[in-house]
Amino acid sequence: MSKKINHEIITADVLIIGGGTAGCYGALTLSRNSDLKVVIAEKANIKRSGCLAAGVNAINAYIVEGRTPQDYANYAAKDAGGIVRHDLLLSAAERFNQVTAEMEKLGLVILKDEKGRYVARGNRNIKINGENFKPILAKAVDTAKNVTVLNNVNITDLLVHNNQVEGAVGFHMTEDTAYEIHARAVLVSTGGAAGLYKPNNPGFSRHKMWYPPFNTGAGYAMGIRAGAEMTSFEMRFIALRCKDTIAPTGTIAQGVGAKQINSRGEVYEEKYGITTSERVYGTVKENQLGNGPCYLQTKGISREKNEELLKAYLNMAPSQTLRWIESGKNPGEEDVEIAGTEPYIVGGHTASGYWINTNRETTIKGLYAAGDVAGGCPQKYVTGALAEGEIAALDIIKKLEKEERERKIPEAVSLYAEKKIKEYEIILNNPLPRFSQEALEEAMQKVMDEYAGGISTNYQFNENQLRLADENITRLLKLAEDMNAGHMHELMFVYELRERLEVCRSVIAHLLYRKETRWHSFNENLDYQEPREKYFGYVNSRLVDGELHLSLKSIVKGAEYEHQN
Repeated sequence: MSKKINHEIITADVLIIGGGTAGCYGALTLSRNSDLKVVIAEKANIKRSGCLAAGVNAINAYIVEGRTPQDYANYAAKDAGGIVRHDLLLSAAERFNQVTAEMEKLGLVILKDEKGRYVARGNRNIKINGENFKPILAKAVDTAKNVTVLNNVNITDLLVHNNQVEGAVGFHMTEDTAYEIHARAVLVSTGGAAGLYKPNNPGFSRHKMWYPPFNTGAGYAMGIRAGAEMTSFEMRFIALRCKDTIAPTGTIAQGVGAKQINSRGEVYEEKYGITTSERVYGTVKENQLGNGPCYLQTKGISREKNEELLKAYLNMAPSQTLRWIESGKNPGEEDVEIAGTEPYIVGGHTASGYWINTNRETTIKGLYAAGDVAGGCPQKYVTGALAEGEIAALDIIKKLEKEERERKIPEAVSLYAEKKIKEYEIILNNPLPRFSQEALEEAMQKVMDEYAGGISTNYQFNENQLRLADENITRLLKLAEDMNAGHMHELMFVYELRERLEVCRSVIAHLLYRKETRWHSFNENLDYQEPREKYFGYVNSRLVDGELHLSLKSIVKGAEYEHQN
């Protein structure tokens, strides 16, 4: 007997896809400033979803005393070699402190000194007790007016007609229900993409990674398929992390001023540079030269600093604190070994994502992007995601107030939604395929690792390898068309695999197009090992009739940018 899915139609003014930091703050802004009906579709539960699920111990983007938003924008631009959107950086930085203050009002604990001032950590950070950051934000959303949260609903596709967004389609992960959601505006805030490359740790521990393994590039993939313009996928992000635990290193580097040293005790960070990519590159090179392992020099720090580190990691990466305790050696007794992670595609640290205007609207009318899924604005972190959710929400309000409330849904949109729901049913009723989702995922990670600059090749690649990667990913995409799912949760895994494969294809195309090495390790092209002035611009792509079309765009320097298409 074939399995049927219930088909439910929901109507809203605004649909938010992804209930992480940006999505939740966007919903709060919409609720407080309008009477628009808002629906959040979140595949997990907004209480503990997104990058802040486990908490965070610092606000990494804050304008501390004596600094300005322009200072922050300049820092982020320099770190990314100038391939940034200055309008996006500045408009986000101007809101960092405001959104932080709002989070404090909601109950976030921000550490203060004896004079009541926030405790700074370096030039751009302040310390917080942020284990419950996401539950605080979720609680505010749960009590907001005109906001409905659909937890455990996995959105797979945007509904777009004549380059105008009309909503999205997806399914519930535990109930046999598919949702066709009609909306006058859609905000994508699904996060970036992890799991494209073979990770640091194997087998059971493969999800012990820096970026959430549940962020599969869904927002990117649905935008790519809908024909939205994307940017900078070749600016991959590789995090420098505590080895094995994959815990953040910034808490050690900034919190106690620890330097990067090799096994000979030599400080090597100045030798290679101290931008985010150069810190990774230096560590890779020292290991290649036989000077590894590499460490953060914590040996000899004070007892007070020791205690600070043990407590700080409990807010964000408790496995690192447990490692110190289990080894019987505190950070002050032994340096902390460091390593790079596998590459990720993420717009919160680098500039990968949707190509957006200053108000965070994509090239599809009515479709917005905020947080890690939005491109052009690197080093945005948590406050940048909050700021972008707010900016997008305010523009949505402004635009929708000028429109008629009722909008007739084109027949083509409903037919497309029905087609997608039929696709879900085909997968659920499919006999066992040749390959499992997990087998194809492992094959994808092996291809990306070996041919598209993963850990095993020290993040390096050449054009022949990239062409092989493209050939193999295309083959895997074809195999992924024949999938089986025993229930709705397994159906989600099928779509996560397809999303990752689609993002892989774009990453490879972008890496091939940028014929230079602009950011060491992030795009280490062995055929073109130096920057080339010709490529000082954004590499953008758009999927047209199944083919990716790439182009180079000039740097946007003005305070405002609007799409010309």
